Formats: sequence, C-alpha cells, structure tokens
Amino acid sequence: MSFSFITLILLTISINMAQLQQGGPDEKEKTTALKDLLSRIDLDELMKKDEPPLEFPDTLEGFEYAFNEKGQLRHIKTGEPFVFNYREDLHRWNQKRYEALGEIITKYVYELLEKECHLKKVTLPVDATESEPKSFIFMSEDALTNPDKLMVLIHGSGVVRAGQWARRLIINEDLDSGTQIPYIKRAIEEGYGVIVLNPNENYIEVEKTKAQVQLSPDSSDEPAEKRERKDKIQKETKKRRDFYEKYRNPQKEKETVQLYIRDNGSPEEHAIYVWDHFIAESTAENVFFVAHSYGGLAFVELNCCNWVSSSEPLDTSVESMLPDCPRVSAGTERHELTSWKSFPSIFKFFSEASEAKNSSVKLAPTRRSNRIKYEEL
Repeated sequence: MSFSFITLILLTISINMAQLQQGGPDEKEKTTALKDLLSRIDLDELMKKDEPPLEFPDTLEGFEYAFNEKGQLRHIKTGEPFVFNYREDLHRWNQKRYEALGEIITKYVYELLEKECHLKKVTLPVDATESEPKSFIFMSEDALTNPDKLMVLIHGSGVVRAGQWARRLIINEDLDSGTQIPYIKRAIEEGYGVIVLNPNENYIEVEKTKAQVQLSPDSSDEPAEKRERKDKIQKETKKRRDFYEKYRNPQKEKETVQLYIRDNGSPEEHAIYVWDHFIAESTAENVFFVAHSYGGLAFVELNCCNWVSSSEPLDTSVESMLPDCPRVSAGTERHELTSWKSFPSIFKFFSEASEAKNSSVKLAPTRRSNRIKYEEL
C-alpha cells in the first residue's frame, strides 16, 4: 500500500466522520463504528511496509561517497554527485538519510580543522567537569599570543557547526565554498591568529528514561473532580497524538532530552563566553571578524562591511539597512554562497583597514552591552 493511498483513507474517513457527526442517533452509531474501524488500522505496520528502517551508515565509506581532489563529494563507484531522492516517494526517509550524512560531514570538517589547518580543539566551559555537557571551539596555537592580528570566524544559524558556512554547499558544491577552511588557511599564511566559534553547539541529547517519558506534573493539591477531568483530557490528547504520530512517524524514534551546556546554551551566550574568556584575553592589536548571516548580528556596530546576496557585481554598493554598516554585493544571489564569493574582497577590506588605522593607542577589546536584536533588523 502506498503512502498516498494511506493518506486517501484518512482523508475519506475524516470527511465521513465529520458528515455523520452532524446527524442523529443512527449517524452517531455509525460514527462510533467508524472510530472503532479507524482504531484497528495499524498505520505503524502499513507505513513500515513503505518506509525502510531509519538505519544509515556512520562513515562516508559506508555511504559509498568520498571527497575528490577538488573537494567535491562524489559516489565512489559512479563518480556522480550526491543524490537526495535515493528512494522515490519517500521524502522523510531521504531527509533522514541526508541528515545522517550531514552529521558525518560535520565530523569530517572537524578533522580537517585539526589535520589540515593545524588548529587545536578547546573545550568549553574552560572549567568543565568530566560529567557535564561540553562544547568546543578551534584555535590556532598563537590565537591569544599573536601581537598583531586575530581573525574570528562565526557561522550562521541552523545545523552548521564549527568550520562550516553551509552544509548544503559542502554536499552539493565543494569544501571550498561550504567551509571556512580557505579563510583559515589564508589567514594563517598572512600572519593572523585564528579562533573558530561553534555557536550552534548548545546542548547534548540523551535518550529519555522510562521515568522521564511517563513523568507528569504534580497535581496532588487539585480537587479530585478537576484532576479527573484533566487526566481524561490528557488521555484523549495523548491518544490522538499517538495516532497521528503513527502516521507521521511510523518508525518510533527514541525520545530524547536536551542537556544544555553551561554558559553556552544559545548562540548569543556562546559568543559572549568566547569573547570574555578568549578574544578579550588576546594580545592582538587588531581583531577581525568574519561572520555569516545570523552570526554577524552581534558585530554590526563595529567598523564593518556587509557583503549581501545581490545580482550586482562583486563589491557594488547596495542600499544599507544600517548607516554604520555599509552593504555591498557579494556577487551572487544565493545567500549561502555570500561568504565564499566575497572571500578575496574581505581580505582586501581587512588589509586596507589595518593600513588606514591612524591611532597608535591600543584599546582593550570590549563587548557590546546593547547588542541589536534580530527583530530590530
């Protein structure tokens, strides 16, 4: 039985039930009979016949993919690019497969940061105990001791992690356009210290215990009648939720709980923590930030330039949102490509900013206390 056919069954029964509920006693009896029939349909079993198990390889080799000499992800046997629709009419399964590959890509990029870029992985919080949830950033050996200049790289929101600009670009284009590696390598060549932030790594997920799944709020102080009514409503709600969950998620996935990382439980907290414990402690006279998308919101009041998606040629002036942060074209209309397409212009901007600096007084870096909120933009 196909996915669309199951959908049609549900739609037909729902319409019939809605029509019958408007009638008299005979119709109510039919409604009860239909409900009973509906409860006997095991969507879990029906959907499992269509959807393969959500079990995927945990290595690139297992997926039969590898990065070639150009940094492009290609199938080991056919040489073809990644195919999202691996199984027709199974979008959810294909999406889960894509996400599983994405997690492998994340680990692969971490390895490149250490092996190719020679960055070190630094655990956060700096005083974390062995048992508490942890995050991390990557730094060059001279990040805090370089007296001249420091480059800080910050990705945007979503599933991307340290060292990435866009997972979609890594998978469908290449490593150069989708990762921060070209920035890191050039920065090191030009004498920068480097810090790579990891603002989306805010929590770890652990499987819920049976007690946590069944846990409900304490209502012992409530009147018995109110408690019984609430329990009845909760049972009905759970029954409906479980029924539709069988349709939406036929292969019951494990329930998890999120354990947030101390002082790094959000991108904003992470940025503040890294500023206070690393950037502000560096000896660099000049600190440069390369931030993609949401990652740049905290720094729009600094001396900045915003390369935006536009059909105009690279570096063409574009109407500005804020008077203190001029906008220019990144030479592409694709938002995820803006950091890569503006790569040479950004280093030129940094070089010119250093040369134009006319103050010989070294100012201690300070963090903004009135950061602009997303809604204000």
